[in-house]
Amino acid sequence: MKNLAPLAIAMGDPAGIGPEITAKAWAAREQQALAPFFAVGDVRAVEAVWHGPVTRINDPRETATVFPDALPVLSVADSGEILPGRPDTEGARCALQALELAVGLTRSEAASALVTGPVSKAQLYGIGFTHPGQTEFVAERCGVSAENAVMMLAGPTLRVVPITVHVPLAQVPSLISIDLIVAKARVTARGLHRNFGIEKPRLAFAGLNPHAGEGGALGREEIDYLEPAIDLLRAEGIDAVGPFAADTMFHARARAGYDVALCLYHDQGLVPLKTLHFDDGVNMTLGLPIVRTSPDHGTAFGIAGKDEANPGAMIAALRMAHSAALRRAELAASAGL
Repeated sequence: MKNLAPLAIAMGDPAGIGPEITAKAWAAREQQALAPFFAVGDVRAVEAVWHGPVTRINDPRETATVFPDALPVLSVADSGEILPGRPDTEGARCALQALELAVGLTRSEAASALVTGPVSKAQLYGIGFTHPGQTEFVAERCGVSAENAVMMLAGPTLRVVPITVHVPLAQVPSLISIDLIVAKARVTARGLHRNFGIEKPRLAFAGLNPHAGEGGALGREEIDYLEPAIDLLRAEGIDAVGPFAADTMFHARARAGYDVALCLYHDQGLVPLKTLHFDDGVNMTLGLPIVRTSPDHGTAFGIAGKDEANPGAMIAALRMAHSAALRRAELAASAGL
């Protein structure tokens, strides 16, 4: 696998911490044994927050030569004046252009995997962006429906999949269905095998209600939706268990019993994940024809340009992306593709 293409980083909003954590990840490349990568975005956004070596490239194939001595940047059009911590419309256009280009390069196999830096959804919406987030945008560009793209958050000791994501909590019960649960679980099981080499992934489901509904006394979602869905998954040969009371699922002994926790709503999964792995959590999209990861944090405009950003999550995202790309390449080679 020595000929694996470099990783591509879409740096995100140039006014956020994406450029800084990208540069700091490059600075830690030897200590962290990182695979070669190149950044996509406005090169001036890096130069505004970092004084290390940067080299503009015109082709991802230049990465191997440049990477040992400088951060390779495939620069998109200038995004206006660069002011760290001060997002604007031009910066949002730059972030979207970088994302579009990086997705295309990864789909064409000029990059082995895509890592996306943090963006401001508010700024993107202001320029006509209509997707809930980068996950749905990348899925569409890959020809995958949003329903078949699964957001998984992962750290060294926990992986979680929220079955509903960026929706009001009051809407969650009406959105849950047997079909939705089964579809997300199937993609999750395939993704853990394809990206992590887990032969028979163990899926544990959290209940929606306190005490997983207490036999229907505290709600029937577990009885009406989760239990039938789990039965269907088991019939397909998927190792699915639950539903469990969410408040007992995330201590160390419980986490040892499963490979991923499937949760019914956003905070049910992300609160424990970020509590355990705030500085090294990774967002991975399952169900795509490409590998896509992202640091599990936002733009952090409040600290942008102050040399305070921790690159731990970016480093973890790069490592996970490279590992998954290697795994996929090995599967393809073994299949003779």
